Order: sequence, then C-alpha cells, then structure tokens
Amino acid sequence: MHPALRVNAIELLRRPGSERSVEVDTTVADLGIDDARFLASDPVRVGLRLEALTDGVVVSGLVHGTWHGTCRRCANPAQGPLDCEVHELYQRVVTDPDAFELGELLDLEPMVREVLLLDAPLVPLCTADCQGLCPQCGVDRNVETCRCDTTVADPRWAALDELRDRFDD
Repeated sequence: MHPALRVNAIELLRRPGSERSVEVDTTVADLGIDDARFLASDPVRVGLRLEALTDGVVVSGLVHGTWHGTCRRCANPAQGPLDCEVHELYQRVVTDPDAFELGELLDLEPMVREVLLLDAPLVPLCTADCQGLCPQCGVDRNVETCRCDTTVADPRWAALDELRDRFDD
C-alpha cells in the first residue's frame, strides 16, 4: 500500500480545472500483485495527472513495469517492458458507464494494479520473430537449423495429388 496513490478527492474537486501530478516509484509486492507474470521485487513507475472536473476527476498518464513468462513458441524464459496508458474517469455521481465511483478519497492503487494485470501478456513471446521449436525433432529453431520436412499436406487435396503423381510419371 503506497500512501501517494491515495488522493484527497474533496480537496481536488474544490477547484474544477485544477491539476495534480502523482509520481510514485514502488514495487509489484507493494501493490499487492500476486501473479506469476511479475516478480515481487520488480519496480513499478507510476506517472499520473489528475484533472478536476465539476463532477469528477480525469486520471491520465503512464504505468511502467516488467512482465516475465515462458515463450509460447520456444518455451524459453521471456520478459519485457510493460508501458500501460491510463485514461480513467472517476465521478461522484456516476453518469458515464465507463466511469468509476468517486468518494472522499481517490484510491489509485486498484487501478494501477488492474492496468498492469490486464496489459501483461498471457501467452508471451521472447521476441517477435521467434521461430519456435521444430514439431518433428523438437530443436529450438532460434539456435539450430533442422532438416525436417514440416510442410503440412491438406487431406482435402489428396485425390488431386494422386492424379498429379500419376501424370508426372
């Protein structure tokens, strides 16, 4: 729990149009995230701008973190940066279906936790051009080249392939 992620909403709403910046360096553990895609000691950088409206607060900014996982193609460890954009609306009386309810205290921690969990890849890749494992021999094609024939024949064309083979002889 990080106190800088809790903002007095009443004070902010007293002057519509006023802004407040929230800059926080914290960790995954401090945010209460218990997910295999994150390490508890990973740093999280939160940079938000809060703008008071007549009926609520607009929160925008960025949340930076790091995800960890296993590559879905080659099964090697993978990790990468996580840059999450934040655009949220908090209202005292919720009139917008996408808005969140605003009380006397604006707790930004659940929103930061949610954006990290939603933006982290569920089935990651180690690199965008990962070639994966050979389905025949299992060699990591990022490291070695195999000579296996991995072309998949479509059984719907089998009859035509048979005809072609007869005429090719």
